Amino acid sequence: MEASKVIDTPIATATRLDMDESCSPVNQTMYIGIIGSLLYVIASRPDIIFSVGLCARFQSNPKESHLKAAKRILRYLEGTQDLVLYYPSGDNFNLIGYADADYAGYLVDRKSTSGMALFLGSCLISWGTRKQNSVALSTIEAEYVAAASCYAQLLWIK
Repeated sequence: MEASKVIDTPIATATRLDMDESCSPVNQTMYIGIIGSLLYVIASRPDIIFSVGLCARFQSNPKESHLKAAKRILRYLEGTQDLVLYYPSGDNFNLIGYADADYAGYLVDRKSTSGMALFLGSCLISWGTRKQNSVALSTIEAEYVAAASCYAQLLWIK
C-alpha cells in the first residue's frame, strides 16, 4: 500500500459489491481492522461515508473484491489529506437538509441506501447513510423513505 498511487474518488461509480462467492476469502481480522479504522475516520470525513458503509456490510465474510474496495478508500484518503470541514462565522442559521437514495443498489437483498447531509447555514453539521429497512418498489418510494429519514433527523436537531 505504501507505494500505491493516490486516487480521485473513494469508490468507482460503477462499483457494485455483492457476496462475490467466486472470489477467494481474505483475512477477516485484517479486513475488520481496516473497516473499523475507516469508521473512525468518517467522523471528520463525510466524503467517504457511503463507500465505507458499503464495505462494512461484508465484514462477516470478506472477499478479495471487498478488500480491493477498502484499499481504494485508503488510497483516496492518502491523496486528500488536505480536505477539511470548515465552519465560518456568520449569522445565517437556516437548518437545511438534503437527502438522496439509490434504488435497489445493494445487490444481495435489493434494498436501497439512503443518504443525507444537514447544514446549519453553510456549515455541514450532520451526515449519514443507511440501508433502508424495506425493499422499495420504485425509485420514488426509495427517495421518499430517504426524505422522511432526513426530515426526522432535522426535527431531532431542531
